[in-house]
Amino acid sequence: MRRFRFSDPGFEAAFAAFIDERRETPEEVDTAVRDVLAAVRAEGLDAVLRFGRQFDRAEVDESNIRVTADEIEAGAAECSPEVREAIAFAAKRIRAYHERQRPADMAFTDEAGVELGWRWTAIEAVGIYVPGGRAAYPSTVLMNAVPAAAAGVERIAMVTPPGRLQPAVLAAAKEAGVTEIWRVGGAQAVAALAYGAGPIKPVDKIVGPGNAYVTAAKRRVYGTVGIDALAGPSEIVVVADAANRPDWIAADLLSQAEHDPAAQSILITDDEAFGEAVAAQIGEQLKVLSTSEDAAASWRDHGAIIIAPLDEAPRLVNYIAPEHVEFALDDPERLADQVRHAGAIFLGRLTPEAIGDYVAGSNHVLPTSRAARFSSGLSLYDFIKRTSIVKCDETSFAILGPHTVALADAEGLPAHARSAAIRLTKQG
Repeated sequence: MRRFRFSDPGFEAAFAAFIDERRETPEEVDTAVRDVLAAVRAEGLDAVLRFGRQFDRAEVDESNIRVTADEIEAGAAECSPEVREAIAFAAKRIRAYHERQRPADMAFTDEAGVELGWRWTAIEAVGIYVPGGRAAYPSTVLMNAVPAAAAGVERIAMVTPPGRLQPAVLAAAKEAGVTEIWRVGGAQAVAALAYGAGPIKPVDKIVGPGNAYVTAAKRRVYGTVGIDALAGPSEIVVVADAANRPDWIAADLLSQAEHDPAAQSILITDDEAFGEAVAAQIGEQLKVLSTSEDAAASWRDHGAIIIAPLDEAPRLVNYIAPEHVEFALDDPERLADQVRHAGAIFLGRLTPEAIGDYVAGSNHVLPTSRAARFSSGLSLYDFIKRTSIVKCDETSFAILGPHTVALADAEGLPAHARSAAIRLTKQG
């Protein structure tokens, strides 16, 4: 864990160098992914199954690669009533939040008499990658599938690494409207969704987090299909004063550190003694945290405590452009309103980031690695697309046509010019 003081000479350079440190997996991963994608594109299901045996030690074949409806029902039924209730509660809130994002179609006639407008339609088929391995992630299913279903996506295909499917994941898939589930993970799952592989038909867009191989595969198939984003390690910044309980803030910082050894947790406070109390609490909580190995590595290698005037916090946050930022203050809006680069902002002492991960209703799929400078979190807009509508009659075409001819001629595109000019001639 690094310590920075705003008052120290060289703070700005040291702070910037720390934020700019690379935390992603090296580029060598891309070579292996390239070969996997090429094989799946050429060989289809045979390659998918081969890579499943090679990488996941999975005995999956064409007869059991798809999770049946009976398996989904049986698995979901294994969930405790408490977990099922929490999944339904979260899904309802996520659905309501995202349905409010639905934009309106538009139609109008301008001063030239041209009928213009646009309409929104849902993507037809979406693939959702749900990680396995470190933990079961029903929240990932909800955050990706519920907005897709709310948008009107007809086919929602979920892929997840082979192995025992966690009951909570199956319950979330059932609740969210997932239409099919496939036992395939890694880069080969992304390839199967992009190109098709036997019974797995290609989709139009792939969303959902994964490891470095999944991310590299999504980067390579972009253009063949759409993708949501290239997710990096998790991040949180907590802006807190000494009026907070140190154990609360420590827990908030560890909530992201436990995701991955490459995750990053940063505390910005104006009270050095409070910062040290938080650090001490992190040490105590790591002793009992079941995810302490990853969390300790993250805090050790990428964590930081920055001692700075709180009025400087918005500027520092804007440079970091974090996935999540908490303002654990009495008047959080005063500073938070100055932040323009953040995936999600959590206001006040009783709004930990974990609320956003599960049940607030907002989406927890957010930009990382400073991408909040130019991108947003997952939303309904990721599952719909806008089509422009244009209609001219004789009067309006007579106004637009000559200008079309002039611009087409200026660009050296005679067929463009002719397609307008020939209609002007007919009118004349």
